[in-house]
Amino acid sequence: MTESVPSKPRVSRGVQSIETGGAILMALARAGGPLKLRDLAETLDMAAAQLHPYLVSFRNINMVEQTETGQYQLGPFALHLGLTRLRNQNAYRETIRRLPELAEELGLMVAITVWGLHGPTIVYLQESSARIHSNVAVGGTFMVTMTATGKAFAAFLPPKMTEPLARAELEGREPSLYAIPGVSEETFRREVGVVAKLGYAITKDAPIPGVSAIAAPVFDHTGTVQLVVTVIGPTNYIDLAEDGACLPRLMRFTEALSRDLGHIEDA
Repeated sequence: MTESVPSKPRVSRGVQSIETGGAILMALARAGGPLKLRDLAETLDMAAAQLHPYLVSFRNINMVEQTETGQYQLGPFALHLGLTRLRNQNAYRETIRRLPELAEELGLMVAITVWGLHGPTIVYLQESSARIHSNVAVGGTFMVTMTATGKAFAAFLPPKMTEPLARAELEGREPSLYAIPGVSEETFRREVGVVAKLGYAITKDAPIPGVSAIAAPVFDHTGTVQLVVTVIGPTNYIDLAEDGACLPRLMRFTEALSRDLGHIEDA
């Protein structure tokens, strides 16, 4: 009896010219301003003669336009498409829709937090089998200076929004939510600087002993933080390593959300 050979999964065939056109439009979007033909060709590693017919077609449908100096930039139809996409996109709704898969894969609690009147405010919580004993609940708040979520907001929101609360916590005018001493201003500033550089925040065994967290922001098309996604779990269960199971997965999650909201990272 001969063994049957499992068939390979079928891969849907696309249209190569459309994918090439998409790469051209993405390059123009990332440029942030008009480009000369030769500069755009160099960016795409294409010959100018190969690139030019695409630009002609894109000009014919107003997807691309030429400036008075002959440079190329995205046209009015591209703007119309972008605005249509943004009108149909909502950061909170999209995050909630995708959250169960993330929580199930990691087996950890995941919180969605927005910046509210009283600072980082939990607006949605996806529970997991890894139960933790803490005051994490919808409607609750995180301290700016002592939590991964708070530091993520402090790193990426304008200081005029976060500084008053951070200052109140550092000076003891805002009562601590935790039964441990607060951090020094020097430590807080240093940690926020690291978060701004890395793009995420991690706390281990703090501010609640035995509980650790990883937090990462979601940006919109203007580069503004819309919310922070935080993975929370027992320290002996959550993987805090840079190349571990949690951090790369969370970053892929928040980066995909940001891209879908129109955010383009700096080249």
